[in-house]
Amino acid sequence: MPLAFPGRLRRATRETVSGLPRAFWWLWTSTLVNRLGAFVATFMALYLTLDRGYSASYAGLVASLYGLGGVVSSIGAGVMTDRLGRRPTLLVAQSATAVSVALLGFVHHPVAIAAVACLVGMASNASRPAVQAMMADIVRPEDRVRAFSLNYWAINLGFAVSSMAAGFIAEFSYLAGFLIEAGMTAVCAVVVFLKLPESRPAVAPTAAKTEDVGLGTVLRDRRFMSVVGLSFLVAVVFQQGSIGLPVAMGAAGFTPADYGTAIAVNGFLIVALQIPVTRFIQDRDPGRLLVVSSLLAGYGFGLTAFAGSVGLFALTVCVWTLGEMINAPTQSGLVVRLSPTHGRGRYQGMYTLSWSVAGLVAPLLSGVVIDRFGAGWLWGVCAVVGTLAGVGYAALMRGLPADGGTGDTGGTSPAAAKTEVEAA
Repeated sequence: MPLAFPGRLRRATRETVSGLPRAFWWLWTSTLVNRLGAFVATFMALYLTLDRGYSASYAGLVASLYGLGGVVSSIGAGVMTDRLGRRPTLLVAQSATAVSVALLGFVHHPVAIAAVACLVGMASNASRPAVQAMMADIVRPEDRVRAFSLNYWAINLGFAVSSMAAGFIAEFSYLAGFLIEAGMTAVCAVVVFLKLPESRPAVAPTAAKTEDVGLGTVLRDRRFMSVVGLSFLVAVVFQQGSIGLPVAMGAAGFTPADYGTAIAVNGFLIVALQIPVTRFIQDRDPGRLLVVSSLLAGYGFGLTAFAGSVGLFALTVCVWTLGEMINAPTQSGLVVRLSPTHGRGRYQGMYTLSWSVAGLVAPLLSGVVIDRFGAGWLWGVCAVVGTLAGVGYAALMRGLPADGGTGDTGGTSPAAAKTEVEAA
């Protein structure tokens, strides 16, 4: 029996990664390299407070401006992805990120630091709609949940490694961290330039008017905007892992090391279990998966109210991390299903906006609730929000066409796009 396990593991891994186009793996490689070099977000607060001597309030302001930059770029990058193409948008976003991150290491005036941090937020967030749209273009519909899961796994693997490396690099030189991230982001741009052809489906001249998708089209799409709203609710809950949880643990007398031990479970579980979870959810009803993931998120954080030790905090992290592993690929697949082929960039931009806005709202929400009512109320709110999101997904997915509605209509089909990319 033990001898059979490695064989089953190899077969499962082979089935998970097989059948995806070559272009996907170059895009996956670019994502992994990008996240391996994501040092700045990890040590920005320490850099500003310890190395530069600024206050915690100023560090919070810079973090907010970084998030604001992401909010601004979400829609603009989505429009660029549809108008200019996926590849040009990626090249512009990654090149701008490399330059702005390097610049951030050399500016010293507080206004300049805040301004450049906002630029970094804009540039780094601008690649997301293009990556998601290109992935939808080049991967067959039946393989998309698997592809999004593998991409999400790469993001978390890179983040886990970069988080550990950031501490050692910061001890040596903060400037080195800025320059290393800039260099690795530049490598991503080179990979895109050399290995990834444009994947945007061609539009027949006679169909140009009927295929035109503007931001108004997205905003009038009630079902999709409902997804965006539910995504925002879920994102606010998940944000508490890095915002509300450390504050609440600190107020309860736990040390930063205790929080680090508890939250490390999140990255470890995703790296270890994302591929098996992907195999489990791939052919299951996305509506039920989204309901389950919302409840796991809400009640996972809700259980934090009863945690009194590091071990119990880590156990609650396990619960909401499982919800995260189910939600991320399933919701990404749903966004593609609801997106017209020639409007994927704008739709992905609006979806990205929900997470960016949540990144701004979540700190305010957690701070106000903890200060005025206590951490227990925050975890109760998370449970309520998770329940509301679950109910919303159950209602939304009722009556969703099996073929994904408008997700694959018009222009070149995803399968044809996949063939074109491989041929190029």
